[in-house]
Amino acid sequence: MAKEKILIVEDEFQIANLVKDYLIASNYSVLTENDGTNVVEIVKTNKPDLILLDIMLPGKDGISILKEIRQFSDIPVIMLTARIDEIDRLIGLDAGADDYICKPFSPREMVARVKSLLRRTKKAFHDLEIKIGDILLDTARRLLIIGESEISITPTEFNLLKVMMPHPERVFSRHELLEMAMGYDYEGYDRAIDSHIKNLRRKIEKSVPNRTIIDSVYGTGYKFVL
Repeated sequence: MAKEKILIVEDEFQIANLVKDYLIASNYSVLTENDGTNVVEIVKTNKPDLILLDIMLPGKDGISILKEIRQFSDIPVIMLTARIDEIDRLIGLDAGADDYICKPFSPREMVARVKSLLRRTKKAFHDLEIKIGDILLDTARRLLIIGESEISITPTEFNLLKVMMPHPERVFSRHELLEMAMGYDYEGYDRAIDSHIKNLRRKIEKSVPNRTIIDSVYGTGYKFVL
């Protein structure tokens, strides 16, 4: 079996090399890049299975890179950031990141995050389709289909729908969605769910602009609406 390929985009060589060593020791194939200028072309050419992407880079910043990648790929992306402000983390999630890790971080925690995200991404449910009315979650292709429209979604968005759609009208708290869709306690950062839900709604509204699919329940969380 071919090793899963991880692209590390990090301009601090000490951090990049440390992360690379731990990932190689965990049996991953690793590519590294320290400048943001050519990252999009590297992704297109090498087709990594996951990207660890620093926000602050020479040439082109990580948020701009992520936005470009999301125009053609739903590859899992974990942002690496030295910024601790909540708004900076939300910007990364709004741009389409699946996860983030704040520096300084434990290399073991980083490997655990990589494994968890890849496991959620690669896990197949070929014998299962979730369909409610004209809304179908295609689990083989990880697509949301509404009517005749195919909507490409990120691994985290897919898992949120996979949790909510089998239980329409059930209200899920943010913490429940974090644990069930992301597979671990996401640093208690419940507002991350708000960003992922907002991204999902934005994609859905392109097909059904006057219809609520995911409803907010004030003070509690979200529910999938019949």
